[in-house]
Amino acid sequence: MTRRTLLRAVPLLLLTTIAPVAAQTPKKAAPAVEGTVWLSPTCGCCGKWVDHMLAAGFKLTREVTADLQSVAARKRVPEAMRSCHTALIGQYLVEGHVPADVVRRLLTEKPKVAGIAAPGMPMGSPGMEGPNAQPYTIVAFRADGTTYDFARVVPPAGSAAPRP
Repeated sequence: MTRRTLLRAVPLLLLTTIAPVAAQTPKKAAPAVEGTVWLSPTCGCCGKWVDHMLAAGFKLTREVTADLQSVAARKRVPEAMRSCHTALIGQYLVEGHVPADVVRRLLTEKPKVAGIAAPGMPMGSPGMEGPNAQPYTIVAFRADGTTYDFARVVPPAGSAAPRP
């Protein structure tokens, strides 16, 4: 073997031994997005929404309260947007049964809003699954109370997984 052949072989040898090891090195998962959710001690649908968010990789702390309306008022959620639980995820308020993928979209796009809401308790939303699921709108709201449609969600028939 000549010196030239040896010099050409060394990089190939390194690539064939190092590359597989590098490929096997586990990649760090993205850190879970943390937040707090205020919910009633008697509302099962809110607990199911929290479970939906946890399953999607969010890390939520539950704050149980019997006075949800004062939480929403204190957080300045417009009255027409209020629902059965209020969350603060990242810098945004999330009111009601908003699907995890819509919350992720909010966190990725970073619009200049105070938060998003699924006004009321839409059938077919996470935590409100049932046989009569209906399409519903996720509304963005600004600090001044103005709103706009952020997402339209169409729950699959008979499924617990809504799709935007």
